[in-house]
Amino acid sequence: MTSIDVHDLTKEHGTVRAVDHLTFSVGPGRVTGFLGPNGAGKSTTMRLVLGLDRPTHGTATVGGRAYATLREPLRTVGALLDAQAAHGSRTARDHLWALAVGNRIPDRRVDEVLAETGLASVARRRVKTYSLGMRQRLGIAAALLGDPEVVMLDEPSNGLDPEGIVWIRELLRRLAQEGRTVLVSSHLMNETASFADHLVVLGRGRLLADTPMREFIDARVRPRVRVRTPDGAALHRLLAEHGYEATAHGDSHNDPEGHWTVEHARVDDIGRLISAAGLTVLELAGDEGTLEQAYLDLTASATEFTTTPAPASVPQSQEA
Repeated sequence: MTSIDVHDLTKEHGTVRAVDHLTFSVGPGRVTGFLGPNGAGKSTTMRLVLGLDRPTHGTATVGGRAYATLREPLRTVGALLDAQAAHGSRTARDHLWALAVGNRIPDRRVDEVLAETGLASVARRRVKTYSLGMRQRLGIAAALLGDPEVVMLDEPSNGLDPEGIVWIRELLRRLAQEGRTVLVSSHLMNETASFADHLVVLGRGRLLADTPMREFIDARVRPRVRVRTPDGAALHRLLAEHGYEATAHGDSHNDPEGHWTVEHARVDDIGRLISAAGLTVLELAGDEGTLEQAYLDLTASATEFTTTPAPASVPQSQEA
């Protein structure tokens, strides 16, 4: 199957290096989340892969070939970079039909992707009457038009309603299950966590991480377990005997409303210990860490735009 391969890729705009010696591959059969702060180089990298910019140095290929050398590119790569790309005076059907003709794609595919993206009922309306979410769907329809082996989407959830967000999740998973190569850029961490198998993370144009998503989280966020029991003293002794560090919150030794936090632990392991010891448990819950926590930890020093807390206002003294 076809992969995206970036090797020593560099792009400079004057004195600014937008992409800095990037090397990574995006393989088939999984959804790869493409993450990074504003200005990290994600959009520039995608444009370089699609031949919309020329690299200063290095290569970006699809299936071992530069995008510009593909005879019928939409049959190999489907991409959404800008939901506003479709001409507003055209209907959605005419927009897709023009793309199909230019790439020798059968007319039936136009109706198929309109139905798949939920636009069949509005296919003859002019694009300028579309909402942002409808334009997003049209851009995704264009990306799918050639039944491509590679799909690249930049912020595909932007403007979609809750039903649309669920739909795009399921679509991305299905494309990966069909063996396609799927690269999705997004700023929405919780959303990315719902569909991504693998992550490529950039910061200031450089590669910060290229790893399976679960490994990315586990390497940066300590797993914890929350336990609530009426016998906190026995729980504390049990955990200490097995080398676990536990912290009491509230009067956890005597008060069942208090709880314990067990660091560097998982629910399955703590649950087995407690069960074997015959302790009564009122609550047992795991905190495996989130993609957002891990991402913020990694990119804290690679963010171009950061905020600082506003100084607290000092109330003026009132005269008697």
